[in-house]
Amino acid sequence: MIKRFFDIVFALLGLVVSSPILIPVIILVWKQDWKFPFYISTRVGKNQKLFNIVKLRSMIIDADKSGVNSTSSDDKRITSIGRFIRKYKLDELTQLWNVLLGDMSLVGPRPNVKQETDLYTQVEKGLLAIKPGITDFSSIVFSDEGEILIDYFDPDLAYNQLIRPWKSRLGIVYIQHRSNWMDFSLIFYTVVSIFSRKIALKWVVKKLKSIDVDDEIVNVSKRTNKLLPSPPPGLDSIIS
Repeated sequence: MIKRFFDIVFALLGLVVSSPILIPVIILVWKQDWKFPFYISTRVGKNQKLFNIVKLRSMIIDADKSGVNSTSSDDKRITSIGRFIRKYKLDELTQLWNVLLGDMSLVGPRPNVKQETDLYTQVEKGLLAIKPGITDFSSIVFSDEGEILIDYFDPDLAYNQLIRPWKSRLGIVYIQHRSNWMDFSLIFYTVVSIFSRKIALKWVVKKLKSIDVDDEIVNVSKRTNKLLPSPPPGLDSIIS
């Protein structure tokens, strides 16, 4: 109940405070091709319930028809204004509407498309036990997801080998240790990461250590070493 109240208050506040930035960007997105400035896509929420997520459009119209779910920074589907939107995570701000509707929470595992959740192991399906969120540990640790996937011929495969294993583990860590204080901390870290990802990562690592998270997860979260293909939680083999 407290979490829902917290979500509503901060979602409303976030939309009001960000409106001087969002409104001009929405107009620019519309003017670039005179098309609808928002991207509405189906995601899997709590208990595998489907919902429509609202994002500020950063790609060309019908970009999702390519069949590729993961996006690298050099993806040709991204528009010029879209690069600005992605750099400053403005497409995440419109998801505050989903928080108001109750489909999402401010903090929780990031929602995925059904094609991805269909691949979840039994362990990963635990991520669907709570509402998905706008941010969590993985949102900070893998805020450079687009850069990670650059130059990979198959970005979806690269995502499943390099990012998904740790993103899922971090989501499980959040579920096991979630609290109002944890939510507040992650929101604060997320805001800081916009200006200094290095500082935000340092705080994330410190927080993970404080709750005795596995050393392997902590080391990956430092993001000082190159990511290597790993199996997702619940599997012994790497996705191929």
